[in-house]
Amino acid sequence: MTDQPQQPQPDQQPQMSEDEMRAAYEQQLEEQLRNLRVEDVVVQTIVTLINLGGRRAGLAPGTEAERDPQQLRLAIEGARALLGLIESELGPDGAAIRDALSQLQLAYAQLSGGAPEGGGEGGPGGTPGGGQTPPQGPGSGQPASRLWVPGQ
Repeated sequence: MTDQPQQPQPDQQPQMSEDEMRAAYEQQLEEQLRNLRVEDVVVQTIVTLINLGGRRAGLAPGTEAERDPQQLRLAIEGARALLGLIESELGPDGAAIRDALSQLQLAYAQLSGGAPEGGGEGGPGGTPGGGQTPPQGPGSGQPASRLWVPGQ
């Protein structure tokens, strides 16, 4: 056998220098940012808040120890605020997001026992027997920015 230089295999890529790899990465990142829409980031943020809220509600198996009503409330309020910005653009996906948010609101009401966090924040209100209706914001039936909890 004679010693011959090894020929590169057809399926092997030539090694890129660190500068070439960095330039390729930056070019790929620039292309992604060029195509990214703010609405996409807002939707992803809402979904992230809902998923995190589900953990803070202890809804997923194994997350019972992560229950945190204050964090859950913040996740709900953040998702509700962002949802108002893009709800008209969601199309059929909006129903799934609203349903998930409703589930979190129910979980929050159960965790907090239907009473406001911090004891007495917001005062009593409503009619005896729990006949209170959720508050509505100004305009055409849009929900107010505060989370409605039964009995508040």
